[in-house]
Amino acid sequence: MKISISGVRGVYGQDLNLHEVSIFASQFASVIKSGKCVVARDTRPSGMIIAQTVVAGLMAGGVDVYNLGVAPTPAAFREARRFGAGVIITASHNPLEWNGLKFIIEGRGLFERELAKMLKSVGGCEGKFGSEFRISSRYVDEVADVAKGGAKVKVGIDPGGGAACGYGERLFKKLGHQYHSINGVAGVSSRGPDPTADELADLRALVTANKLDHGFALDLDADRLVVVNNMGEKLNPDATLLLCVARSLEMGMKKFVTSIDTSVAIEKYVRDHKGKISYSKVGEANVVSKMLEVDAEAGGEGSSAGFIMPKFNMCRDGLLAAATISTLDKKTIDSCLKFASQFVQIRSKITAESAFHKKVIEKLPDIFKRDASSIMTEDGVKAIIDDDSWVLVRPSNTEHAIRVSVESRAGKAQALFKDASEKVQAAYDQVR
Repeated sequence: MKISISGVRGVYGQDLNLHEVSIFASQFASVIKSGKCVVARDTRPSGMIIAQTVVAGLMAGGVDVYNLGVAPTPAAFREARRFGAGVIITASHNPLEWNGLKFIIEGRGLFERELAKMLKSVGGCEGKFGSEFRISSRYVDEVADVAKGGAKVKVGIDPGGGAACGYGERLFKKLGHQYHSINGVAGVSSRGPDPTADELADLRALVTANKLDHGFALDLDADRLVVVNNMGEKLNPDATLLLCVARSLEMGMKKFVTSIDTSVAIEKYVRDHKGKISYSKVGEANVVSKMLEVDAEAGGEGSSAGFIMPKFNMCRDGLLAAATISTLDKKTIDSCLKFASQFVQIRSKITAESAFHKKVIEKLPDIFKRDASSIMTEDGVKAIIDDDSWVLVRPSNTEHAIRVSVESRAGKAQALFKDASEKVQAAYDQVR
C-alpha cells in the first residue's frame, strides 16, 4: 500500500482492505471542519463496497455525506468546494485490481502537513452521527461555461468504461459539437484503464473512419486525458498540455505553473507569448500548492497531460482539458504540434522496492554531475544537460518504482534515456 499526497492506493484484498479503509475514513472525518463531505467513486469492481465503508466511517465520525455515486474525480472536486471536503474512491490509471482513496479539503488535495496530521488522528466522534444524501453535479454545465466559444467540431469520446461515461457525451452536446462515443458503458471497456499506456486502436479507428477533428480518451476517474488528432495519431502528454496552455493564453491568462518533468516546449511557448511560468515538484497537490503561492491561472503536469485551471478546479481535469482543446482553431493546433515536435520526451520506470528509493536518489547527484550543467534536488534529482535537455529521476508516490524521465532534441533523447536508465539501475543494484 502506498500513502502520499496523491492519496492511498493498494491492491484490494491484499495490501488494502476494508478495515484499513474504515480507519482512513475515520481519520479524515476528524479533520473535516465543515461537517460535510462529498463521496464519489470510479467504476472499479471493488468501488461500491469500499465506498460503502467510507460512507459508514465518515458518518460514524459525525460527518454528513453527500454521495455522487459514480462520478469523475474533477466533478467531485468541484462539488467539494461547496461542501468543504471530499473522498474519491479511485486508483486513477492503475490496473483494475487496485483501488484507493483520494482526499479533498478546501477544494484541493491534501498538502503534506495535512496528510501527516490526518494520519496521526485516532478518529472517532462522540455524540452526533452523520446522515447520507444523494446528490447530482452541475459540473458539466460549469465546464461548458468555461470552455464555450470557438468553432463547432466533430469529436470522439472514449471514457474507457470509467466514471466519465455519460459526462463526456453531455459535455460535448452542451458545447454544440457532434460526437461519437465508444466504451461508454460503465464498467465495460475494450482497453485498459490507463489511456497513456494503451494504443487506443478503437478510438483511432473511430476518428479516421468518421473524419473526426479530435478523439479524447480518459482514464477511469477522468483526471487524465489522451488526445488523438484528426489523422488518428495519439499525441504525447506534453503536446496535449501545450494545447491547453495555448488556449489559456488565448483566453488572456499569463501566469502558469507546471511540474518539473514537463517539456521545455511549454516554457518556451509561454515565454514567446509574453507569459510567465514557474515550476513545482511533481504531483497534483504540489502543482496546486505552487499555483496558489504565485497566483497562477493555469498549468499542470506534462507527464500526465494533467491540465489544471485552479480558479475552476484545483485538480487535473481531463474533461475540462478536452473541452478546452475542442475550442482551438486548426491553425493554432498545427502550430503548437509543430513547435512541440522539436522535442522528444521519454518516460519510463524501473521496478524498485520503496524501501530502497531514498538510498538510490542520494547516490544520483554525484553520478550525474559529470554530464550536467546544474543539478536540482528539490524533487528527486533533475540534471540539466543543456537548454533543451534534462534528466529527472524520482521515486514514485503510487508504485514500487523509480521513474526516469528525459527530454532532448529529436535524435538525442533515446541515447540520453538509455544512459540515465543504466545509471539508475546500477545504483539500485548497489544499494539493495
